[in-house]
Amino acid sequence: MEYTDTLDDDFMPVFLINGFLEAGKTQFLQFTMQQDYFQTDGKTLLIVCEDGDTEYDTELLKRTKTAGIFIESMDELTPERLLELELLYNPERVLIEWNGMWNQDDLQLPDDWRVYQQITIIDMSTFDLYVANMKPLLYAMIKNSELVICNRCDGIEDLSGCRRTLKSMCQRGEIVFEDSEGEIDEIADEDLPYDMSADVIAISPEAYGIWYIDCMDRRDRYEGKIVEFTAMVLKSPDFPKNYFVPGRMAMTCCEADMTFLGFVTKAREAKDLQTKQWVKVRARIAYEFWKDYEGEGPVLYAESVQPAEPIRAVVQF
Repeated sequence: MEYTDTLDDDFMPVFLINGFLEAGKTQFLQFTMQQDYFQTDGKTLLIVCEDGDTEYDTELLKRTKTAGIFIESMDELTPERLLELELLYNPERVLIEWNGMWNQDDLQLPDDWRVYQQITIIDMSTFDLYVANMKPLLYAMIKNSELVICNRCDGIEDLSGCRRTLKSMCQRGEIVFEDSEGEIDEIADEDLPYDMSADVIAISPEAYGIWYIDCMDRRDRYEGKIVEFTAMVLKSPDFPKNYFVPGRMAMTCCEADMTFLGFVTKAREAKDLQTKQWVKVRARIAYEFWKDYEGEGPVLYAESVQPAEPIRAVVQF
């Protein structure tokens, strides 16, 4: 968690920590509260929405000038109630430990409160259970997270599959996996479903989702590489001349949550392409600033763009 004194004084900064029961949210917050970067002259309001097994250290709360408030139901978490707490405790920032069984889409903050940072904690020993039974709740928690910390990864073999599932829901957030020894790197070149040593890396339709997610995260692996894949064209009047986005449709949560996954591409053929047309693209991967990435991300420079047969299936992660 990061904190800076340059936050906008017109808004109450909110730091939202979420995850399902016993994921490690309280431990994470207590560790953070002891760090030098957390310390501030003002008061902190801690709103706890879940009664887990781990209790907050009262001495730590006192030392960090933190007032802890327990909220028992979503009905209590109204803008009016939050404003009452602000007037009562006069904090300069708010921490919220979210209840994973509440749909975060239902959270309503006062007009002058703003979520400055959102972090999700996931217990990977129960990850498959929540994906199978509570995927909409999981999606609501992580879709806007800047950081997803996946702990208790010991013994889990297919972390690359877990990363793809998480990244499909949280495309811009950083995903970190940790076991008892600390942070781990979950996927090696030899485990990818395409040949990274080839002069032209052929991305099969089945591997598109894996490539898309890995390419977003691993600049060191893909920068300067040439890839070839089949995708659907997306064009917009807002794009610069000779740019388009080749991509595929993916299901991130359920059938109602479909998204288009593709990378900005510069090609001399772009002016002749039509949206929803299918093409085979061969392109070199670069990493550049692009406003839609809110920073640097993959930008493709096409060597060729040719008509192709449609792919009917959606992307699988």
